[in-house]
Amino acid sequence: MRVVAGAAMALAFGAVSAEEVTLKVHHFLPPGSTAHAKFITPWCDKINKESAGRLKCQIYPAMQLGGTPAQLIDQARDGIADIVWTLPGYSPGRFPAVEVFELPFMIKTAELSSRALWEYVTVNKLDQTEFKDVHPILFHVHDSGQLHLVKGPITQQSNFRGLKLRAPTRQTNKFLAALGATPVGMPVPQVSEALSKGVIDGAMLPWEVVPAVKAHELVKFHSEGDPKARALYTGAFIFAMNKAKYDSLPADLKQVIDANGGADASAWVGKVWDESATAARKLASDRGNQFNVIPASELKKWETAGQHVYDSWVSEVSGKGYDGKALLKSAQDLIQKHDPI
Repeated sequence: MRVVAGAAMALAFGAVSAEEVTLKVHHFLPPGSTAHAKFITPWCDKINKESAGRLKCQIYPAMQLGGTPAQLIDQARDGIADIVWTLPGYSPGRFPAVEVFELPFMIKTAELSSRALWEYVTVNKLDQTEFKDVHPILFHVHDSGQLHLVKGPITQQSNFRGLKLRAPTRQTNKFLAALGATPVGMPVPQVSEALSKGVIDGAMLPWEVVPAVKAHELVKFHSEGDPKARALYTGAFIFAMNKAKYDSLPADLKQVIDANGGADASAWVGKVWDESATAARKLASDRGNQFNVIPASELKKWETAGQHVYDSWVSEVSGKGYDGKALLKSAQDLIQKHDPI
């Protein structure tokens, strides 16, 4: 009887372990975007191959499951989607500790700073505090943010006065205000309409996303930071899974997810963003758009003007129970370790 029972258990385990799982993956950009075509689809293909076809993805781009980009993180928490890709910053003030990477002049490259971001989250146990309601697969940042303008270039700080500029995050909102512009916060999908209708005079965007929102067709001028300096800004992203869905997976399928997450996967996604910038920039160049580089000497003035953004962030996170100064130092040390200048 014991042998029969053991055989039955082995058969049952085999049936469970051979189970196929389809993951609903939701994000806010169109199928032609870098995120969809060069990150999420290849990632899904990889876990499918490494699971011998037992892990499959059903990808829903452009908010096809409904809701807004700001609601994606809750969709992962609540199981509306199994996996989401989004910016924690789309939920203002909810994930303040991770916003340190969105302060001005923090990163140099997306690849190396994405590795630093993953380490920052794990070392400071943010996966157990800010992100305890989801299962983080990876974190990454995008390529250097630049200024894309309708009416004319920005060469010095005084040029910001009177301009309404799209700000991607709370920290860039504060930074643009410090520089003299009127910041207009909005998610990426709203940028095209806002530019075409004159609601904004330009936008802070990384090159990677410019083609997806056709910004190169709607502006004429691109003001870029000195490539030897740290970036004007970046955005922090999370690729997160519903906890119950992750916990329900058999051990070997969890291992597949884990093997395609963490520091190396975060750095890989950052590299995808770095590499995408060249082709995106070429589209603007081919249209005859004008480019200018803001020298490091001018950027130093902007850094001074934006110092209170750092002070404000430290004060805010300290008020929420963190040691703001320690977190800032942790982020800066890790970026310098992985992405030195």
